[in-house]
This record gives sequence, structure tokens and C-alpha cells, in this order.
Amino acid sequence: ISSLNLADAMERAAVLDYDLQRQLVPYMKDIKPMPSIFFPDFIAANQGARADNVLRGSHSELLEHIRADIRRFREENSLEKLIVLWTANTERFAVVEAGLNTTWEELQESIRRNESEVAPSQLFAVAAILEHCSYINGSPQNTFVPGVVDLAEREGVYIGGDDFKSGQTKMKSVLVDFLVGAGLKPESIVSYNHLGNNDGMNLSAPAQ
Repeated sequence: ISSLNLADAMERAAVLDYDLQRQLVPYMKDIKPMPSIFFPDFIAANQGARADNVLRGSHSELLEHIRADIRRFREENSLEKLIVLWTANTERFAVVEAGLNTTWEELQESIRRNESEVAPSQLFAVAAILEHCSYINGSPQNTFVPGVVDLAEREGVYIGGDDFKSGQTKMKSVLVDFLVGAGLKPESIVSYNHLGNNDGMNLSAPAQ
């Protein structure tokens, strides 16, 4: 959702060592993200200031735009198989209820009606499934509401994942197993996220 090229985004994030950044700039300066879907209600408020590369339109129009992007990417790169991988911000959990998203028909109608509980990741998942591309979700959110699963089963498309558990998340999981196996039961684990803790902001939002 940011228009910065990857080199400028890397500098803004201030995570990588300066000398490593300097070496990477020639490879990253010409790579710019495609516009994407931005629903402020689903991610941390601190992302609003950088959201200057977003798609506009109804849910149905956004869905068709993503489908067209997938088709174009496949054709331009002569690909036989394409896998869509969600690595964006963690979203808040979407409401799951009858009449909204418990079947594909309900979810399809919710998209048509611009229902506020249709998350960006759900639109990406639906677009991928309709284009017969496997979809992997790398964030701890409920992208795969029953309606998405229903559509995937009907189309025979693989979907999976609810968290990559990369970095500190994996380390904490491993350490907890080790400590419990050693007879020590941690009461809490506190960690510092030097990337800005957007996941934490989303997961601690009132809507959660």
C-alpha cells in the first residue's frame, strides 16, 4: 500500500545494517509495489500515513482488479503455475456468522454488497481461487472463513497457512517446548519487535 520503491522502503524501515543497505540498493531501487487493497479498519492505524498506493472501488471491482493482475502476471511471465503468497500486515479477525460468510454464496453476496467484514486478504484469497492459483496465508488472521474454504473445495484449489511463525515467533515456540519439557512452565513471554510491532497493534486492537 506504499508507493516507495524497495530501496527507499528499506531505508525508511532502518532495520538492515547501513553497509548492507548500500550493497542492496542497486538491486532494489527499480522494484516498486503494485497498488493494493487498503481497508483501514483491518490494520493498525499507524499504516494510514504511508497508504498512498491503493486501489479504489467496490469490493467486486477490487476483486476483479486482483484477478486481472494475476492473469496478467501469469501471461507476461509465461507461467504454467502460480502460487499467491500473503505476506502483508496481520489483519484483525473478521466476524464469522451465518448470512455473511459461512458459504461461498453468502461470501459472494457479501462482496457484492460491500460488507465491511470482508477483509482484504479474503478478496485476495477469492481472486486466487477463482484463477485456480494456490493461496498461502502467512499471517495469524482468519482469512479462511467457511465461505473461502467452501469455494476452494468447489474449485479444487489448495489453500493453507495461518502464520509463518518466522523469527521471534518460532524462537518463542521452540523455547517454550524446551522449557516445558525441562519441567519449567513459563508464566509469560515478553519480546521486543524492532520492525514496529504492527502485528501486535492489530492483534491488541479493540476489535480483537
